[in-house]
Amino acid sequence: MGNSALKSHLETSQKTGVFQLTGKGLQEFPEELQRLTANLRTVDLSSNKIEVLPPAIGNFLQLKSLTLNSNRLSDKLKKLETLSLNGNRIQQLPPTLGQLKALRTLNLSGNQISEFPSRLGTLRQLDLLDLSRNKIQNVPAEVSELQAIEINLNQNQISVLSAEVSRCPRLKVLRLEENCLELSSIPQSILSESQVSLFSVEGNLFEVKRLRDLDGYDKYMERFTATKKKFT
Repeated sequence: MGNSALKSHLETSQKTGVFQLTGKGLQEFPEELQRLTANLRTVDLSSNKIEVLPPAIGNFLQLKSLTLNSNRLSDKLKKLETLSLNGNRIQQLPPTLGQLKALRTLNLSGNQISEFPSRLGTLRQLDLLDLSRNKIQNVPAEVSELQAIEINLNQNQISVLSAEVSRCPRLKVLRLEENCLELSSIPQSILSESQVSLFSVEGNLFEVKRLRDLDGYDKYMERFTATKKKFT
């Protein structure tokens, strides 16, 4: 692609905050875009041959939408174990995230996610999923597909918690501090049937000590105590 054509796109993007350049055979993220870090809101580089994202991607402070469909990213990210995207303005996750089969840590805290992300059950190696400080209101039944050992949902707006969370096969730590849960919203199966040994619910719409009134609390405390002993 000629420099004059790229220059024209950049001039338009300077005015509109939108940069779209699809199907042009680009092999890397255009370095020239770094001039627009202050005002670029939307970038669409679909159907190119981009293999890696530059470290400078974090400098695009106004970026709300980044579309990289049909590139070559997955080939280079197959071994990625940690992905941290905290403190952005992410509202939804791209379906391609499920292709990162080696991912162990996924940090999405401090974004604008309002629905619990689906399609993460394909991440069979995932140990930690951090969705704290978002706008999630409902934890759906699909949560049971997650392989995570720890799920952090602190500081959301959660008022509905599916009992299916107790079926997460490896879940040991579930953090739900500072949400909108009533005591009646707590599925008793989390206490009695799950493998959760640390269930953190401070700062909701009930006193934590009232968990003792629920069936299964004794079983939960057995797991909690056994885990605590391992680390003392």
